[in-house]
Amino acid sequence: MYRIVSKDMLTPTICRMKVEVPRLAASAQPGQFLIVRADERGERIPLTISDYDRQAGTVTIVTQKIGASTSEICSYEEGDSFADVVGPLGIPSDFTEVPVEELTGRRYIFIAGGVGTAPVYPQVKWLHERGVAVDVIIGAKSHDLIIYEDEIRAVCDNLYICTDDGSKGFKGLVTAMLEKLVTEDGRSYDQAVAIGPMIMMKFATLTCKKLDIPVIVSLNTLMVDGTGMCGACRVTVGGKVRFACVEGPEFDGYLVDFDEAMRRQRMYNEEEHDANEHHVCRIGRGR
Repeated sequence: MYRIVSKDMLTPTICRMKVEVPRLAASAQPGQFLIVRADERGERIPLTISDYDRQAGTVTIVTQKIGASTSEICSYEEGDSFADVVGPLGIPSDFTEVPVEELTGRRYIFIAGGVGTAPVYPQVKWLHERGVAVDVIIGAKSHDLIIYEDEIRAVCDNLYICTDDGSKGFKGLVTAMLEKLVTEDGRSYDQAVAIGPMIMMKFATLTCKKLDIPVIVSLNTLMVDGTGMCGACRVTVGGKVRFACVEGPEFDGYLVDFDEAMRRQRMYNEEEHDANEHHVCRIGRGR
């Protein structure tokens, strides 16, 4: 059993938990994910690692209530325990293999959308700790849906907030902010990383291509069982079929077939709707 050390709600539908998993925390790297199974009857849910503390033996996960299983996870409280937490899984971010002296000569721009801001944090933190210049753009529909603002501001050089309704920061899309930074403000970036909704990553990639900035995207939202066995995370990258959970989750954005990936995301909408309709929380029911 894996005890929940702390829990807080970042928004009414997004919760953050620290979970006691010493062996996982000891080897976790930016870009990787884990699998949570709430109880013995629970579904396997892949979640990107949002932080880790090797000394305390904890990892942080951020879960958005989308379906029955994620709602079940979010219903757990501090002191409760999950039946299984497995990881770290997936390939760490490419930059973890680059010599520090080479990294410090680069400038990164991270483009985060919605709950995708959570997995951006450990990557920015890792680079910041090694003296790498990093700017971050966070986008959300409105100010009350922005998460990790203070945490990311503490570990980046410049933070830019975008909201669709203009309730905070720049009014407009993250892509418009990126274009403004480069074409109007004279910013120059060696590498971009985009994590968020698939449609956001598609247009972030198109904008990066226009601006001649290499971009990495995370396809963690495609994953279902997290091992490659179910095939739900199949995606075409550079004309070849790849599996996001075992060969990713991060890929060269220029090579990803986003339209195919978005079609695949919609495959389970009907089943998820039915599961939500019949979901009954099992907290306190003998787990």
